[in-house]
Amino acid sequence: MSEVEVRQVEKRYPQGQGWLHVLKGVSLTVEAGAFVAVVGPSGAGKSTLLHLIGGLDLPHAGCVRIEGRAWGDLTPRQQARLRNEAIGFVFQSYHLLPELTVLENTMLPGLIGWRREPAAAIRTRARAVLEQLGLSRRLTHRPSELSGGEQQRAAIARALINRPRLLLCDEPTGNLDTASGAGVLELLRSWHRQLGATLLIVTHEAAIAQAADRVVHMQDGRVMEPSVVGSLSG
Repeated sequence: MSEVEVRQVEKRYPQGQGWLHVLKGVSLTVEAGAFVAVVGPSGAGKSTLLHLIGGLDLPHAGCVRIEGRAWGDLTPRQQARLRNEAIGFVFQSYHLLPELTVLENTMLPGLIGWRREPAAAIRTRARAVLEQLGLSRRLTHRPSELSGGEQQRAAIARALINRPRLLLCDEPTGNLDTASGAGVLELLRSWHRQLGATLLIVTHEAAIAQAADRVVHMQDGRVMEPSVVGSLSG
């Protein structure tokens, strides 16, 4: 079964007296375990596509399926559970809660999750993930006390805490210098290999595109290359 199936998806937003058509009949299949980079100019619809795949928004036409389940067929409660259990999100702007420590931010998806796991077990796992990401000395720090690279690593730790089968990253190195960006890329590649998870990254960075199993090009709301994407790593 494919991890991600996008079929003839259209997405539009109000613009003045009309509509801005962001996605125009996009189709894409991503096999489980693949590392896929989605590239293209600004305004091509890359981030919109990622948000639809992650169930953060729904298309106006077409269908998006995750592990065989269509977002549009699920209740809001079922959608929330699928996002929490199966998907990790890494955003360019981090979206860490400023009032929480690094450890608390990392634990949050586990604490609000559906597995009813004891808080002590979530804390232990969060500490282990943060240690692997080089943040063991930052557990009690708040986001404002971290560098950009450290904030992004904390955001990755939060995305990984529930061991997602699908990791969605929107310009994860866009706000970082070259050295920090290279470090974040290596962390993502390492976790992709360790977990055997599917990794889908929207990026402008050539280094990420070169590291991916396959590159999907988008332009003007359309996918510009064959839509079947498979892992070349195994």
